[in-house]
This record gives sequence, structure tokens and C-alpha cells, in this order.
Amino acid sequence: MSPLAILAITFVVLTLIGVPLFVSVGLTTALALFLIDIPYTLMAQTGYGSLTPFPLLTIPMFVLAGRLMEVGGMANRMIAIATNLVGAYRGSMGLVTVFACMLFAALSGSGPATTAAIGSVTVPAMRRDGYDTPFAAAITASAGALGSLIPPSNLMIIYGLVSETSIPRLFLAGLLPGFLVTMLLMITTYIIARRRNYGGGGERFSWKPFLQAAWDGKWSIGAPILILGGIYGGVFTPTEAAGVAVFYSLFVGAFIYRELTLQKFLEALRFTALLTGILILLTPTLAFGQLTAFYDVPAAVQAGITSITDNPILVLLLIGIFYIFIGTFMESLAQIVLFTAVFLPLVSSLGVDPVFFGIFTVITCEIGFLTPPLGANLTVAARISGISMERISVAVLPFILAYIVGMLILIVFPDIVLFLPDWLYGEAK
Repeated sequence: MSPLAILAITFVVLTLIGVPLFVSVGLTTALALFLIDIPYTLMAQTGYGSLTPFPLLTIPMFVLAGRLMEVGGMANRMIAIATNLVGAYRGSMGLVTVFACMLFAALSGSGPATTAAIGSVTVPAMRRDGYDTPFAAAITASAGALGSLIPPSNLMIIYGLVSETSIPRLFLAGLLPGFLVTMLLMITTYIIARRRNYGGGGERFSWKPFLQAAWDGKWSIGAPILILGGIYGGVFTPTEAAGVAVFYSLFVGAFIYRELTLQKFLEALRFTALLTGILILLTPTLAFGQLTAFYDVPAAVQAGITSITDNPILVLLLIGIFYIFIGTFMESLAQIVLFTAVFLPLVSSLGVDPVFFGIFTVITCEIGFLTPPLGANLTVAARISGISMERISVAVLPFILAYIVGMLILIVFPDIVLFLPDWLYGEAK
């Protein structure tokens, strides 16, 4: 039996019997080092190196900023703005949820964090408006995944570090696809809500309450303008922007809205520590990614796929199917670290821009957020709504289809992704 087959069987068996992913990858990597007689110090060196890049600080700081904005009252004001903008129509509360998640996504950088922040308010509101609970939870889970596509995005930061791609270009490339997927989710929500006669009560849209809500929430709306405007205006780097976001959320929550207490601040720190603990995956997965070069895995994959087709669209479709499947049981962070090194050389040889492939990868990870048994967003939505993950998994299927449609549109029209970064920074060399 070949070493690659032994490693594959080891990893699959460890994963299937429920061993934590970082342990499965770590043990498989240790076995790979043993089989090709490489010192185990590679693991220690990679572990140290994986946690030293300065941009990695961006992830916990954006998670902390998003949590502080949630508990400090900024998320509620965003929902108020979205509610008054949409008005009371069929499916209006569902549309508000999607729109509010889009706004909050520009602050949190995380899909599960966005789901928790917005869903804790909108799921009870949708219930009161007559929505059945699985549908309400499915809207929240699917819209919460926008937190990984609309910048700033933790997954884009990881992809940028692994692939050595410009993080500001990735952030800018996510804007138009983020708006596209938002519209597809809103269309899906409206069609289902109209067929089931959900919502429609309350006040119709009028300018006065909307302008009042916008004025009350001006500090909330100012956050994404400050963060993204500062990055693209060249005032500060993404990492510095994350620090600014933390300071801004502290200041607004404590001194403007006066809803941020010491207890809430400590809870936000605890939430951040738990959520960013997933970075423990970096050490074994990066070491495993380096070993793929020793085993010529990228070359083998390239030869295997190009023997079937060398059409970039078909290759991306094959990779997308694989990513969606693997996302059902693998954390998105590990998925990006492990497979970017395998697939990026292949798609680059076919003329696919690394920035485009990053956005493509993030969208497939978002679908992974919505597919059991792992489904991070489904888990959060189930906890918020108090129903089983199985019931949400059925209700979320139309929204998964919306994401797949969005992915297909981007594959066929890649300029949607590349237009803004090429316009602002010039075409990548």
C-alpha cells in the first residue's frame, strides 16, 4: 500500500470515529513525517511560524469588535434601520434579517458570530409575525453566512496568509459577490414567505421613521464606513483597522449608547477566546499542507483533473463539488489551509486569478456552514431558536440553492469578483 493511501485511510478513520479535527490532522501529519523520515521538529517549527504572522491578530480583534457591537447596542440599531427601510410587507421581517446580517457582516468577519448577533433578535420577531420556527432559523443561518463573504472576513484573512494573496484585494473582491448573494437570499425569502403568507402586518415604509432610525443608528452605520473606508483609503492596514474597530465599539457602547457594562465586556472577551480557539487548527494543518509538496499531491491532483478536462469552468465546478462535500464534516479554516495548497496551483495554471479563487473558496465554505452534520451556522441557529438541527437542515435547502446559484454566476462571470480590486489597485501582475 502506498504512503498516500495509508495517510488517507488514517485521516478518514480518525475523523469518522470522532477524534477532534486538529488531533486527526496532527496524528496524520506525524505519521507522514515518520514515513518519509523527516524530523518531527517540522511540526514545532510550523506551529511557531503559523501563529507569528502579524495579520493573524486581525481575526480575534474583529471577532471581539463584532461582539462588543452586539452587546453594546449597535446590532439592535442596525436591525431598527433595516426594519424601517424594508417596511411591513410579505416576508418583511425575513428580508430585514438578511439585510441586517449584511450590515453586521461588515463588522464581525464571522458567519457564526453574525448569526448569533442578528438571530437572537430577529428569530423571536419572526415568530411573533407568524413565521414557522424552522424557516425563521434557516433565514438567520443562511444570511449569517454573509459574515464570511462581506469584508472584513476571517476566512479571507486565512486564505490570504496561506496563498500569499493581498488581503485588501480579497476584501474588496468580496463586496459585489456579497451584494449578489444578499439579493439571492432576499428573493428566496420573499418567494417562500409570500407563498406561505408570512408577515405583512404593521406600518408600511415611510421616510420619517426610517430617517429617525438612521439618525439614532448613525454610530452603528459609521462603523463599516470607518473600517472599510480606512482600509481602502490607505489610512490603515486591515490589522490596524481591526484595532480601530475594537476601540470604536468600546467607545460607542460605553459612552454613546451606554449599554456596554463591565460584565458584558468580560463576556465578549470570553466569547472571542472560545470562537478564535479554532486557530489551534493552524499548526497541524499548515504542517500537513507543507507535506503535500513532499508527496507531490498538487502535481498528482493537477494531472488527474486535467486528464478529465482543462476547461477552467468545469475544473472550478469539480472543485466546488468537492469543497461542498468536504465542508459537511470539516471546519472551514482547516478546509482552506489544507486544500488551497493543492488546488491553487492547478487553477492558476488554467488562468484563474488567485483573488477570484479566494472568493470562490469562501462561498463554498459558506455552504459548509449550512450543511450538517457540522454546519456551524445551523448549530448557532438551533441554539437560538430552540429546535433541532435536523428541522433547520430541511428548511435551509432553498437558501443553499441560492448560494449555489451565486457561485455559478461568479464562475461564469468572474469580472463581478475582480472588477473592484482591479479598478482600485490595478490588475494583478
